[in-house]
Amino acid sequence: MPADRPLIIGHRGAPGYLPEHSRSSYARAIAEGVDAIEPDVVPTSDGVLVVRHENEIGSTTDVSRHPEFAGRRRTAVVDGDRLNGWFTEDFTWAELQTLRCRERIPALRPGSAAHDDEDPVLRLRDVLDLARAGGVGVVLEIKHAAFFARAGFDVAALVERELRDAAWWDDSALVIESFEPLVLQRLRERGIRVPLVQLIEAEGAPWDLRERDGTDAASYASMLTPAGLDALARDVDGISPDKRLVLAPDRRGRAQGPAEFIGQAQQRGLRVFTWTCRPENRFLLPAFRGPGGPAAFGDYAREWAVLRDAALDGVFVDHPDLGVAFFGA
Repeated sequence: MPADRPLIIGHRGAPGYLPEHSRSSYARAIAEGVDAIEPDVVPTSDGVLVVRHENEIGSTTDVSRHPEFAGRRRTAVVDGDRLNGWFTEDFTWAELQTLRCRERIPALRPGSAAHDDEDPVLRLRDVLDLARAGGVGVVLEIKHAAFFARAGFDVAALVERELRDAAWWDDSALVIESFEPLVLQRLRERGIRVPLVQLIEAEGAPWDLRERDGTDAASYASMLTPAGLDALARDVDGISPDKRLVLAPDRRGRAQGPAEFIGQAQQRGLRVFTWTCRPENRFLLPAFRGPGGPAAFGDYAREWAVLRDAALDGVFVDHPDLGVAFFGA
């Protein structure tokens, strides 16, 4: 990890320019100089870990154009959200290989959408091989572990098998993260030696803790208190909060950060990452938005300067060239 700047992580590759989690997107991120790339993983029906932001793939693949899969469309409740579409756990890996990647937010990123249907869906193994060939690290996010456990999938075991088979189980270039602390605990119990990072939303509580503990579930906010950070320091190696928590905006959307918990976490030996640095107005705090509508780039440099001043250990970026130019300087 760079000593004088944050680790720059290509969030799902380079989704500001090309459909997320596609081979082209990862290749562009690597070519533009990121330190690591970030795949999200979900399983297929035959236990292959594929790289998708969610297990519902109706908006990120061309599955709706495959009449042979029309009967697979269904409704499912994933972490409390009722979704209608197509789900990876209903497909074999061989079937998913027939699909192609699509831009998730085409109205906002039409340039990326112009590359729809060009790249096939990837497995985790494909991304690990791309990273190794490109000389970059991997920040692996495990999605919906509690949901998949109820469906009969042991995601921790699947991750272990894949990483061992690919010789990444104890690789120094690997970090594993999740919003769900229990799957991180299971990985530690299985002997994983790479850094584990707790992802933290701006509100709410981890879904796996909500399933286990109900209304007594520890909230994300409680994790950022001194007592919460003490507990995290015993279980994981880092935290990755929503950037809004780092920016700490007031009611008018003006950044008041960097937030105090960053230094408190680092004093406890925790690495601190944040997600996600995006230049479009839609994703910036109101104080940093400019003219031109949601897709236009606002004054992202002023917002990112607050994150740079926070002395973070890592930042996730959608536009790797902009992230490398700003945080890598």
